[in-house]
Amino acid sequence: MALKQLVLASQSPRRKQLLEQIGIIPVCAPVNIDESVRDNEEPLDYCLRLAKEKAQEGWNRSDKLLPTLGSDTIVVLGDVILGKPKDEKDAYTMLMSLSAKKHQVITAVALVDSTKSRVESSISEVLFDQLESQEVKEYIASGEPMDKAGSYGIQGFAARWIKYISGSHSGIMGLPLYETSQLLKEFE
Repeated sequence: MALKQLVLASQSPRRKQLLEQIGIIPVCAPVNIDESVRDNEEPLDYCLRLAKEKAQEGWNRSDKLLPTLGSDTIVVLGDVILGKPKDEKDAYTMLMSLSAKKHQVITAVALVDSTKSRVESSISEVLFDQLESQEVKEYIASGEPMDKAGSYGIQGFAARWIKYISGSHSGIMGLPLYETSQLLKEFE
């Protein structure tokens, strides 16, 4: 893999760390886009669109010397998208809705430069154990779930609730490394 540096249109320390894990030095340049779900937009389409919009916005703001990577992660229960919680009550409601249920974690990653734009996605399945109300309240009080889709991070305390995953562990964290590596090959 010849590409060693890129612009990361995110301030996520997890995405930065995952890129560094595969030898990429990211220049972090967070963007702010409208993340509203459009009418009748399917969860996968929504996630792909946000990743593309983040990458494009990052590219537009950059000095155009390095490719720009955008990514988005959503949690989907049934056909309901669970984004980042608005407040502690929202986090509690989300986490309790995931109790003893399978859900999907979709992460899309997009890469843009002056000649092309590509996007890939990773869909993983996660099964939570039965959650106890007090334990969920203590988790929320820690602050950890407040900036995470579905109100949890697999790399933190919530890992103890995960009975089963099928798919990409790094995708559940916020950046599927296999799909990202495949995209990077196209930009060498």
